[in-house]
Amino acid sequence: MGQNFRSHSSISRETGVTDPIASAYRLLEASLVHYHGRAVGTIASLDAHAPADNYSDCFIRDFVPSALVFLLDGRPEIVRNFLGIVLRLRDQQEEMEGHRSLPKVMPASFRVLGREDGSEELHADFGDRAIGRVAPVDSMMWWLILLRAYVRATGDSAYARTPECQRGIRMILNICLQDRFEVFPTLLVPDGSFMIDRRMGVFGHPLEIQALFFGSLQAGIAMLDPADADNQQVIRQSVKRLAQLTEYVRNYYWLDLAKLNHIHRARTELFGHDIENTLNIYPESIPDWVTDWLPEEAGYLVGNLGPGRMDFRFFSFGNLLAVLFGLADERQSGHIVDVFQKRWDDLVGMMPVKICYPAMEGEEWRLLTGSDPKNIPWSYHNGGNWPALLWALVAAALRTGRTDMAERVQQVAMHRLARDGWPEYYDGRNGRLIGRRANYNQTWSAAALILAQKFIEDPGRLDLLRLEDREETA
Repeated sequence: MGQNFRSHSSISRETGVTDPIASAYRLLEASLVHYHGRAVGTIASLDAHAPADNYSDCFIRDFVPSALVFLLDGRPEIVRNFLGIVLRLRDQQEEMEGHRSLPKVMPASFRVLGREDGSEELHADFGDRAIGRVAPVDSMMWWLILLRAYVRATGDSAYARTPECQRGIRMILNICLQDRFEVFPTLLVPDGSFMIDRRMGVFGHPLEIQALFFGSLQAGIAMLDPADADNQQVIRQSVKRLAQLTEYVRNYYWLDLAKLNHIHRARTELFGHDIENTLNIYPESIPDWVTDWLPEEAGYLVGNLGPGRMDFRFFSFGNLLAVLFGLADERQSGHIVDVFQKRWDDLVGMMPVKICYPAMEGEEWRLLTGSDPKNIPWSYHNGGNWPALLWALVAAALRTGRTDMAERVQQVAMHRLARDGWPEYYDGRNGRLIGRRANYNQTWSAAALILAQKFIEDPGRLDLLRLEDREETA
């Protein structure tokens, strides 16, 4: 572990906190990572007893809420430094012997290591050191979305037009758009490739990746210079794929009571172009819980979809990102937020926000998670409550005109997070217990509270997350 990280690890939990936002800012500032004297990111956790060594890394995904706070606070240089560092690290990825050269993804995380001579070096993890050796598919998408937010906040479109950034944008889109043995416009990924980075039966076409893919296409189209001949084909392919992806997800991933009834009565084993059950979803695959749980006059995007397979679980982050980026249409966006309102105890409870509902239990848990002791029912990724998702729920509520709901969600978190020491996640059906293996002083738990408060104080700040519209040439 690098010295730059250990120097912060002794921060203590605060008790009797009277100003949670000030407490969150103290944690955020203490988490800053410096390289050659410049702040370049934030580490995942300042808990000195974190069980996994990589919590001392700066994760691309985890840094996003921190980065958005810095942009809104007028400190864009930190975000620009981060963007440049991650872009450079992309070239450090080693290739597996015997494989032909492929476009490289971006790392899941990085750290600054101090040498004996006083110099510093960057060390990246591309999944080769991660628990379970998970591939960080979402990192490059978050990088692209964050670059877009940086340009929107600063007007510095010249930075996005530098050869290095243009090459990075082009390479990311080329990776996502490359040919596969598929007929779907969605992006195929393995288990563990996004926030749920453990075996949870989310292989295939998980919703969160599709929402990030959608956002990446929007951001890339907006920032690629159309006058550059190298970009023109990528832009054309991205525009076409964006339209196909949008139509497909809005149609096939959407679930409301009418759609559930349609699946319940659908015919199967049909062949041809114009058939009602295109993916051959069997009515017998509808789980018992969804019939009673799905609210009237509401709906959501299912967690995963493939041939003969519909994952009916409600995944919060994917649905919230679909609202924020515009993957869900206006009607669907309102219905998604309605699900949180009408199933408050299940999805918000004592601490926003439950990562997925319901949890897998019994034999299903054993088979799909590999008996993962960290993902026991109603804990961690298997139905745990994650404060890091707070900002997305508040933003989605505000985006759909539910200011009262956004304020209510924020008050629930404000009451507990600082007092509990900024845990990574909470356990239980309603998030009442601090996660059994959760770290304290988790940076993105604090950053999410700050960011949510900023959105509530000025909903116009949500414009930072608008990805479409081409930038003018600087």
